[in-house]
Amino acid sequence: MKFELKIAQERLRQARYSFNLAVAATTVSFLISILGGGLLLSNKASEGSIATAAGLFSSVGFVKLAKDANDRLDKLMSELDD
Repeated sequence: MKFELKIAQERLRQARYSFNLAVAATTVSFLISILGGGLLLSNKASEGSIATAAGLFSSVGFVKLAKDANDRLDKLMSELDD
């Protein structure tokens, strides 16, 4: 039982780190997208489109990372209930 508790605590720690990383990365991605939008509005279309696309593309990956962390927590909770 004690070993199972240590495994659960480690999974929870990893899920927290994954979530925090996803939040930070999503914030950076949002800022890149805003920068890209600003470049597009200032008639620097190629730089703006690249920055906006990079920001949007990376945010999709970070949302998936946060979802995976949440799924791990859900799985952990169901394992602890059993």
